[in-house]
Amino acid sequence: MGTSLGPQVVVVTGATGGVGRATARAFARRGDRVALLARGENGLQAASDEVRRLGGVPLPLPTDMADNNAVSAAADRIEEELGPADVWVNNGFTTVFAPFSEIEPDEFRRVTEVTYLGYVNGTRAALRQMVPRGRGTIVQVGSALAYRGIPLQSPYCGAKHAIQGFTESLRCELMHDRSGLEITMVQLPALNTPQFDWALSRMRRKATPVAPIYQPELAAKAITYAADHPDRREYWLGASTVATLMANRLMPGLLDRYLARTGYEAQQTDQLEDPDRPANLWEPVDGTGPDFGAQGRFGPHQRDHSPQLWLSQHRKAVSVVTLLCGAAAYLRWRGRE
Repeated sequence: MGTSLGPQVVVVTGATGGVGRATARAFARRGDRVALLARGENGLQAASDEVRRLGGVPLPLPTDMADNNAVSAAADRIEEELGPADVWVNNGFTTVFAPFSEIEPDEFRRVTEVTYLGYVNGTRAALRQMVPRGRGTIVQVGSALAYRGIPLQSPYCGAKHAIQGFTESLRCELMHDRSGLEITMVQLPALNTPQFDWALSRMRRKATPVAPIYQPELAAKAITYAADHPDRREYWLGASTVATLMANRLMPGLLDRYLARTGYEAQQTDQLEDPDRPANLWEPVDGTGPDFGAQGRFGPHQRDHSPQLWLSQHRKAVSVVTLLCGAAAYLRWRGRE
């Protein structure tokens, strides 16, 4: 089991907004040296200032995760200026909200290159630093959509499915090599992040996550815990994630029909979308514009706790208590015979 033994070198991709921003803050509060990888320079500067203010040591690096050479160069800078990475968190992504028939081939390719190959590129760079030392942790930030595709998000769902398969394959290879490296994945629920205001959308109305909606700070808590406890192959955050993945295992056909009936309306608000608003598919919207921060427009009252996360973190203890309670109930029943 991995644990934090003092300040570490942590890399967070997609660090300027949403889950990445909240995760960078969480590592900064521990005093870690945090490399921030993202495209938007204004967002990077704001995130860097936050990391420093919270007690961490920031290194902002403008990086397009789809560019393997750029990611490799960023990893070299990290090693030179902060030291080799102890923890690498792959989180950066982009997407398009639209029916598949309305997504251009180059747009679908771009989402795949950023969201899937960005994780591949980040993982390759992390391994290059970690393998020679025989230690290190890679955290892949996933989604319930890594297992269950939904309408209007085919490029994102496809990329998350690919990340899941890639991670499983790599985990087996590391085990075969008896490597001291750890790789784990955190599957997230719907979150209150700015992505719904900067992702390209061809929907008539504004995009919204499917309720229940959780705050990105809760995701950051799960990610930092996974970084310290990477012996678990996966963490599921949120009861909605558990319900979705279990339903997909038990009755996928029924779930197909349910999502076909409800998935379009559930992902749109009553407000009309502005078709001319900036989108971050090709260029960062926080490159010269506003800093979006971690939370989106869905209000401060979204869920900021998850009993399921606690159960996931304490699975062994819960299993022992459950077994003991079951044994006690059995003995009591036998005693009444």
